[in-house]
Amino acid sequence: MLFQLDFNSEKPGEGFYASFWHPLDEPDDVRAFAERIVEGTVDHQEEIDSIIRRHAENWVLERMALVDRNVLRAAAYELLYEKDTPPAVVINEALEIAKKFSMKESSAFINGILDKIAKSERKAESSN
Repeated sequence: MLFQLDFNSEKPGEGFYASFWHPLDEPDDVRAFAERIVEGTVDHQEEIDSIIRRHAENWVLERMALVDRNVLRAAAYELLYEKDTPPAVVINEALEIAKKFSMKESSAFINGILDKIAKSERKAESSN
C-alpha cells in the first residue's frame, strides 16, 4: 500500500483501501493491522523520513528504490510506535518483504539502516 501511495502521490482513505483490498481475500485482523501501519507511517512520515536520512549515510531518501524506501518507512514506524512488536521481528519481516519484492542487495542495505534505528531508539528510551 505504501508503495502504491508513494508511486501515485496518493493519500490513504476509504476508497483507496476498498480498491486495494478488492481482489484480495485477507482476514479482517490482517487488513486492520496493515491499515494501521499505513496510516501511522503516513501520519508520521516527515519524522520517519528524517530518522531514515540520519541513519542512511551517503544515501538520499528520494533516490532510494521505491520498494526499499517504503519498507524502511513501514518498519521504522513499527520500531518507533508499535512497541508491542520486538525490534528483531520488525526487522526480520522487513527483510523478508525486501527479499521478495526488491533487489538482491536491498536486504543488507535495509538491515543496516533498521538496525541503527532500533539501537538508537533503545538508547534514547533508556536515557529518558
